[in-house]
Amino acid sequence: MKLKKFQPLLEVFIAAILCFGIHNLFFYYNQNNPNYQHFNFSLTTIYGFFLSCSLLIILILLFVKQRSIDNVGFTFLFATCLKIGISFALLMPILNSKTSNIGHEKINFFIVFAIFLTIETVVTIRILNNNQ
Repeated sequence: MKLKKFQPLLEVFIAAILCFGIHNLFFYYNQNNPNYQHFNFSLTTIYGFFLSCSLLIILILLFVKQRSIDNVGFTFLFATCLKIGISFALLMPILNSKTSNIGHEKINFFIVFAIFLTIETVVTIRILNNNQ
């Protein structure tokens, strides 16, 4: 079945939606806390960026797996390094900001980054362990 080939994309999407829901609930319960207000990037924007990057990386890994499974690990490392560079470029406005809650925004950004890195790593391991 052709759709089973794209199951890792669905896994990434579902995991991201679950993490976004939990993270959004945290912000909902802390909406009156001034440390969690007036961020440069909204939670939806950060999750949207990392979700699109993760889906693109997994799609590339699935394509590379069809060509040569030996190159999947190297492709994952290269794509992850590229995502780190782009993420750092996006983080620059946060790093240069002079607002009082900058520490909380940095932590929020890196938590989302770590969540998606974990999701991508687990899905990549599953792709490599799947013998088809």
